[in-house]
Amino acid sequence: MKERLLIIWNSPVIDALLPVLATLAALVVVAFMLLALGANPLVAYAALIDGAFGSVNSLADTLVRATPLLFVGVGICIAFRGGVINIGGEGQFVAGALCATLVGLNLSEGHPLLVVPLAMLAGIFGGAIWGGIPGLLKAHFNVNEILSTVMMNQIAVQGMNFLLIGPLIDPIQLERASRIPQTARLSSSFDLPRLVPTRLHLGTLIAVIMAVLVYILLWRTTLGYRIRAVGLNREASRYAGINVPRHIALSLALSGALAGLAGAIQVYGVNFRMFTDGSATGFTGSAGFHGIVAALFGQLHPLGTIPASFLFGGLLVGANKLQRAVQVPGALIVTLNGLVVVFVVSTELWRQERTRRRVAEKVAEHEEETAALDATPKLEVGI
Repeated sequence: MKERLLIIWNSPVIDALLPVLATLAALVVVAFMLLALGANPLVAYAALIDGAFGSVNSLADTLVRATPLLFVGVGICIAFRGGVINIGGEGQFVAGALCATLVGLNLSEGHPLLVVPLAMLAGIFGGAIWGGIPGLLKAHFNVNEILSTVMMNQIAVQGMNFLLIGPLIDPIQLERASRIPQTARLSSSFDLPRLVPTRLHLGTLIAVIMAVLVYILLWRTTLGYRIRAVGLNREASRYAGINVPRHIALSLALSGALAGLAGAIQVYGVNFRMFTDGSATGFTGSAGFHGIVAALFGQLHPLGTIPASFLFGGLLVGANKLQRAVQVPGALIVTLNGLVVVFVVSTELWRQERTRRRVAEKVAEHEEETAALDATPKLEVGI
């Protein structure tokens, strides 16, 4: 019995459940914090679940909140599989949204069937450029991609702030002398189709389709094989004739492209304009960072990122009702999300260590079997 339990504990099934266990552990820690604040954890978590999944509108809001997380998370999967770390989802999200907004503002009289796809392509292009720059720096000058993508976030935010209080500011704001940093409302004909009366829009379906397409790209195409090979071992890939710098840059560019598409869909499906409070979070809702956690939760697999994004979307939406139900400070919600991040990232490191240990055990077993076969007496047959 003990051996069977040990086999189950060391199995890959437990690895797949580690993110779920990590989330539960984070919820347990927050439960003690709620008790310290004089709140009932059961009431709080019941409110969280009801706020996220308790009605059709709540479920729709969860899906809407999960949509940008899914786009960014799937992009993160590409980057991580290519052996690079993309922390620039926020900036790429903003860059894609700006490019898509420019299309809508300058083609306000155009036909939606032409303008909206063009805006989506512009969002993809903007995000790809914003992700491709750190990719090129990493590929050709070995610049640390963590630092470069974080710096690109700041450049995108400051560029957005400048544009929204200057060249792109809503003319109505100028007339009223209020100067709220936002663009004009895009033409209502450009709004993505949605499920009335909810806020659920077509972008959610597009996100799921993109996740499936990225899975096909990474595991069913030569390009995807090369990206994953570079991520696993650059030297071996170079020896095999793969252009390593090209695929490093491409990994970050593709990752940025999906984050840029998330920004475009956020504009055309949710906000219908761009606005800022001086930070990226005011527009992105921290989707660039939450998408990283969703990707890790989904084991860096595009299909696994789908339910992971849905879960985190639910946490973000339900947390608002939790706060109202038990009257706890908003900082506790930030703490909950932060703890989930810490626990999930920690389990990812643990999962990698468990995988290495299993591989080492398999190699050792193979070597023992080989040694036993070599030690077996050979019968010589004479003719």
